[in-house]
Amino acid sequence: MATKGSDVQQDPDVIARPPEALIGDLNPQQAEAVQYRGPALLIGAGAGSGKTRVLTRRIAWILTQFGAWPSQVLAITFTNKAAAEMRERLESLIGPVASRMWVSTFHSACVRILRRDGERIGLKSGFTIYDTADCERLIKLIANDFNFDVKRYTPRSILARISDYKNNLTSVREMLAQYAPDFKPGQRGYRVGRIGNPEELYAVVYAEYQHRLAAANAVDFDDLIVRTVELLRACPDVAEYYHRKFRYILVDEYQDTNHAQYVLIRELAGVDAGEHADMGAVGAGRVGPAWITVVGDSDQSIYAFRGADIRNIQDFEQDFPNAKTIMLEQNYRSTQTILDAANAVIAHNEGRKPKRLWTAAGAGEQITAYAADTAQLEAHWIAAQIKRLHTDDGVRYSDIAVMYRANAQSRSLEEGLIQARVPYQLIGGTKFYERREVKDALAYLQAIVNPADDINMRRILNVPKRGLGARAESQVTLHAQQIGGTFWDGVAHADQIEGMTARTLNPLMRFAQMMQELREFAQEHDAKSSQIVAEVLERSGLLEELKKSQDPQDQSRVENLSQLQSVAAEYEQNTPDATLAGFLETTALVADSDQLPDESQDSGKVTLMTLHTAKGLEYPIVFLTGMEQGTFPHARAMEDTSELSEERRLAYVGITRAKRHLFVTRAAVRAQWGRSAEMMPSQFLDEIPADLIDWKRKEAGMERMRSGWRANASHDFGAHGGWNDDEFDAPSSFGGSSYGSRSSYGSASSYGSRSTYGSGVRGSAAHAGKVTTRRAPVRQPAQPASSLKTDNHLLIEDFAVGDKVTHDKFGLGTVVDAQDKGRNSVITVDFGSSGVKRLMLRVAPIEKL
Repeated sequence: MATKGSDVQQDPDVIARPPEALIGDLNPQQAEAVQYRGPALLIGAGAGSGKTRVLTRRIAWILTQFGAWPSQVLAITFTNKAAAEMRERLESLIGPVASRMWVSTFHSACVRILRRDGERIGLKSGFTIYDTADCERLIKLIANDFNFDVKRYTPRSILARISDYKNNLTSVREMLAQYAPDFKPGQRGYRVGRIGNPEELYAVVYAEYQHRLAAANAVDFDDLIVRTVELLRACPDVAEYYHRKFRYILVDEYQDTNHAQYVLIRELAGVDAGEHADMGAVGAGRVGPAWITVVGDSDQSIYAFRGADIRNIQDFEQDFPNAKTIMLEQNYRSTQTILDAANAVIAHNEGRKPKRLWTAAGAGEQITAYAADTAQLEAHWIAAQIKRLHTDDGVRYSDIAVMYRANAQSRSLEEGLIQARVPYQLIGGTKFYERREVKDALAYLQAIVNPADDINMRRILNVPKRGLGARAESQVTLHAQQIGGTFWDGVAHADQIEGMTARTLNPLMRFAQMMQELREFAQEHDAKSSQIVAEVLERSGLLEELKKSQDPQDQSRVENLSQLQSVAAEYEQNTPDATLAGFLETTALVADSDQLPDESQDSGKVTLMTLHTAKGLEYPIVFLTGMEQGTFPHARAMEDTSELSEERRLAYVGITRAKRHLFVTRAAVRAQWGRSAEMMPSQFLDEIPADLIDWKRKEAGMERMRSGWRANASHDFGAHGGWNDDEFDAPSSFGGSSYGSRSSYGSASSYGSRSTYGSGVRGSAAHAGKVTTRRAPVRQPAQPASSLKTDNHLLIEDFAVGDKVTHDKFGLGTVVDAQDKGRNSVITVDFGSSGVKRLMLRVAPIEKL
C-alpha cells in the first residue's frame, strides 16, 4: 500500500494530487505499475498500451506518495520529442516544477554530467560534439596520414566498427594490446604491418581517432555514454554524488539500450556499490541503490544494428535483485484484427516472454492486401487507394502513412504519388543540420567555442573562398605538429612558418584576426546566440557569397541560414540560462526522429518513412509495402535466425502502427542492382491468419500465368482466377515506362529471357492481370528537331536548375541545366536510376512540380 501524501515530506512546488486522481482512470495492470513499491520494476508495455501515461503517473506517484523531491528523479527517453512530451504531461500533473526535472535522452543527461565533471577525466567543459559528417572527415584525415585505402575500408564502415567497440565498452588499450601492441597514438609515419589483417587496422585507427578527439577537446555521440561511464568508474566521489542525487531512475524504451547504456544505468543507480538500502524508508530513502523502473517491449527491439542488446530486457529479473515484472497487454490504439495479425506474426519468434495484445475497441476492418506485377505498379495501386480514401471516404492525407523496409523503396512510391497528385512528405531526407551551408555556419560557432576543434577549424579555413587551399592547410597542419599544438595554434602563429609566401600569409592572418574578434564578440554576447549567429554570417562572408550567387539553389541556402538564426532566437526565448555552447549542444543532439511531424497537426500530406523511423508513431491508415522475401524480411536475414527474429519484430512494429485500417502490398518483380528480380511473397504474409486478410489481388499476372500452365488451363485464362480483373488501372502514361523501355520487361533482363520465367512469353506483357500482344512499331525516318510540330506550350523561362519535374516515361527528376534556344530550347534533367536526359522542352512529356 502507498503511504498517504500527508505522511511524507514533499516539495511544496509539486501539485499534491490525491491517489485516486493518479490511478482512477487506469486499468488494473497500469494502476499496479504506477503504485509498485520496490527497488526494481520492469513494465512490459505492449504496443499502444499507454506506457507514457503509466510512466508519467508513476513519476507523479513517486513525488506525491513516496515523498521524493523532483531533483531526485532521473527520467530517460530515447528522443528529444519523447522527452518533451513526457515533460509536458508531467507539467499537467505536478505543475511547472516539471520543467526543472532531469527528463531527457541518455545523451543529453550525459552531456550535463560531463559539462559539470568531465575535466576530472581530461574533458574541458567547452567540448565539441561531433556529428557523423565530422567523424567521417576525421577518419579521412587519419586515412591520409596512415595511407590506407578508403575505398576498401570506408570511413562509414570504420566508424561502425568503432561504435561497436564503444557500445560494448571495449577500450583502446584492450584493442591495441590484442592487435597492435607496438602502436602509440599520435605516432607519425606508422604503417599497418600485416596486410589483410583488418582487426589491426581497426585497432590502430580506433586509437588514433580517440587520440585526435581528445586533442580537439571533442567527443562523438557514443563517447557521451562511454566517457560518462569512465567518469563514474574513475572518480568515486563523482559517482557518490549522483548516487545521492538520483534516488529514482526511470528508463523508457529499455529494449533499445546497448551494453554501455545498461552499465551507465547501473553506475548511476549504485547497484554494484555495495550499500544497503534504508529498510525503514517510505521509498528509496537516502542511501543504498536507487530504485529503477524500466519500460519496454522485447517484441519491439529493432535496433540491433545500432548496438541495442535485447538481453538487457530479457535478463532484467536476473540483473536486478528482487525485480518485479508487470505486463500491459490492453491496447488503446488498434482494432482487434490488427492486433491478432501482430500477435500471430510475433508468436513465431522463439524465447520471448508470452504476451497477447487485446482491445475493447472491436474487430474493425479486415487487412487489405494486394499483389502487384512490379514495384511501380505497387506504387500506383497504393496512390490510387489513397486518392480513393481521401476523395470518397473523407480521410485526411495526414492520417495516412506509407512505410517500407529500406529507403531505396521510396523512389517508386514517390513517383506513384506524384502522378496521382497526392501530396506527401518524406521523412529521412537531408536533415536541416546536415545541409552544407548550415554545417559551415555551425563549424564557425564550434571553432569559436572550442579553438582546439581541428575538424571544424579546417573546414572553415577556406569557406567562403579566401585563397587558402590545400597547400596552405597542409603548411599550417605541419607547423602545428612541429610546435605540438592545435590547428588553430598553427593559424595564430602562421608568421613563424618558414617558406610561406605573403600571398598565403596575408589571408591567414586576416582569418586569424577575424576569428579572434568573433570569439571576443561571442564572449560579450554569450546569452544572445542569435546575435552571434548574425555576426558570424556577416563577418565570415558566408551570407554575402550566397546572396551574390545567381544559382537559384543558393537563395534557398540563404533561407536556411535565416532559419538557423531563428532557431537560435527560439533557443534564447525558451532557455533561462542560454549560452552559445548550450545552443550548439541542442543542435548536436537533434535526432532523426525529432524531425517527425506533430501527430496532432494536419500537414495535409501523406507521410512516407522507413519502419525503423515509424517506431513510436501511429496513424489511422497504414500501408505496409514491399512484403517480399529479400525485401522484408531483408535478404541478410534469410540465413540468420537472430536477424530473422529482429525482422519479425520490425514487422510487428509496422503492423501495430495502424489504428483503423492496415494495407499490405507486395511486388512480384523488383529492380535490384539495375536488373529485374522475381520476388517471392514475404513469409510474414503467410504468418497472418488467412481470415484476417481481404486479398484484392493475391497473385501477380505472371504468377497466375504460371499457375495456369501448371493446371493445364492455358486454353481459358479468364476462368483462372479472373485474368480480366479491373481492380486497378495504371495511368496510360505509365505503360511506356514499365514495359519495354526499362529493365522490368523487354530488355536483357526481362521476362522470357530468364530461365525462371520460361520461354513462351516473349513479346507479351502482363498488365494488371491482362495479357496483351504488342506489335513492333514501324520505325520512321529521323526528322530534324525543328520540323516537329508538337508543342506543349512550356516556356524555358519557367525552368531553373534545381526545379523538380515529372516525365511520363522517366518519372521524377531534377533540372540540372536549361538552354534557351527559342523554339528548340533544351533542358537537361537527372532522373536518378533512369540517367541524365537532354529533352527538347516543347515536345517533352513533362510537368513542372
